[in-house]
Amino acid sequence: MPIYLYIDHRSAIHRLHPTVKVFALFVMFWSVYWVDHPLALLPLGVLMVALAQATGSWPNFYRLRWLFILLIFFTTLAWMVFYRRGPALINLPIIHLSRASLVFGFGRGLKLAELLATSVLFLSTTKVEEFTAGLQRMGVPYRVGFAITLAFRLAPLFIDSALTVVQAQSLRGYDFNRGGPIARARRYVPVVIPVFMGALRKANNMAMALEARGFGISATPTSYIDFPMRARDRMAFAIVAGIGMLYFAIYYFGYGAIAVN
Repeated sequence: MPIYLYIDHRSAIHRLHPTVKVFALFVMFWSVYWVDHPLALLPLGVLMVALAQATGSWPNFYRLRWLFILLIFFTTLAWMVFYRRGPALINLPIIHLSRASLVFGFGRGLKLAELLATSVLFLSTTKVEEFTAGLQRMGVPYRVGFAITLAFRLAPLFIDSALTVVQAQSLRGYDFNRGGPIARARRYVPVVIPVFMGALRKANNMAMALEARGFGISATPTSYIDFPMRARDRMAFAIVAGIGMLYFAIYYFGYGAIAVN
């Protein structure tokens, strides 16, 4: 079972400058934030599907397919409870189903799904080293950028440690699948202790390794990896900036809002 999302694929998106990819991540979040209507969000979804196809990122999306489905379904259902506007098609003590609540809830679910899809696409095409370099070129302090990217580096290691502990306990005869859902959840409690101890040990080893390498001595440390800015990077930067401005214009002129009749 792969624990990293990065997929080594020689696509044009993979070869873009890290700063452009970090900027594109920000712009996609920005664009999704400003609009609520599903029809306004649909072009971004189509764009992400096309980019997933071009970058070979479908295996990661397939692994998370149920998360996308459940995210949209339960978000839509939740807003039928809290967004009680518009003429009711079905009006129950809990559920207020109207055209406005359905469209608004589906739009919110699509928002979250596109934010997740943007993150998956970014992590599928960007290495941690490139993420660090991109943040640094955008003016983020090195320590802050290192702390941000460290989370993406350590989270898979902790997941791998948890899977190793589960497999070791299974080989010793500990059955994690016996009983109902609550009983199964309780059986995973003993796994928390060795995983937590392993995390502390890895954090301590990393702190000693960083100290031995002189981490923090220089505010602008050098890197052996060089990322030159090429013409295709400037073109991609202009296209991404145009998408961000377009979606702000859609918000500004009111085309991305949901009208309540």
